[in-house]
Amino acid sequence: MAKIKLTKNELKLQKDELKRYYHYLPTLQLKKQQLQIELGKILQALEEAQLKEEMLANNLNGWADVFAENSFMEGLVKIKQVKITTLNIAGVDVPHLEGIEFIFKDYDLFTYPLWVDYGVDAVKQMLTYKINIQILEKQLRAVNQELLITTQRVNLFEKVKIPQAQSAIRKIRIILGELQTASVVRGKIAKRKINAEAEAMVA
Repeated sequence: MAKIKLTKNELKLQKDELKRYYHYLPTLQLKKQQLQIELGKILQALEEAQLKEEMLANNLNGWADVFAENSFMEGLVKIKQVKITTLNIAGVDVPHLEGIEFIFKDYDLFTYPLWVDYGVDAVKQMLTYKINIQILEKQLRAVNQELLITTQRVNLFEKVKIPQAQSAIRKIRIILGELQTASVVRGKIAKRKINAEAEAMVA
């Protein structure tokens, strides 16, 4: 804490600072609450996406050998474009998955086995889940980082800046009060001295 001046100007400065802290603190606290809520939503969405991916992966385990034996599955599904927009969550810009555009290779229904349709759809779903999870993880990191910064600011105001300003105001008021009392006492002493000298001259 910087050394404070024990003056009326400093008292006014500290009062203004304290007023400013009290003005901004509720905004920071509200932002912290909003970020915590959004973080909870992202975590829930991420858990759901990971669960869906896991369930699909488990369902595909039985097909693993079939896929491995049939290399013609390769290239039937490709990602053409991943559409990502930006969302603002409690003041934080985060990526948002708008959609995924796939390219499907044409195949002859008579020469390909019946399960190929299922395989194509499963690959599409798996790619969608994986990309969605990556986007949600980026959202999580961005919001979590902003929450950390906001929490630090709230703590700075609540535990450092406001107590320091309050302490400085008390200290300045005490010193100014003591100086004023001393000034009054000196004034009374000087007045008595003048009166005594005047009386001595009259006598």
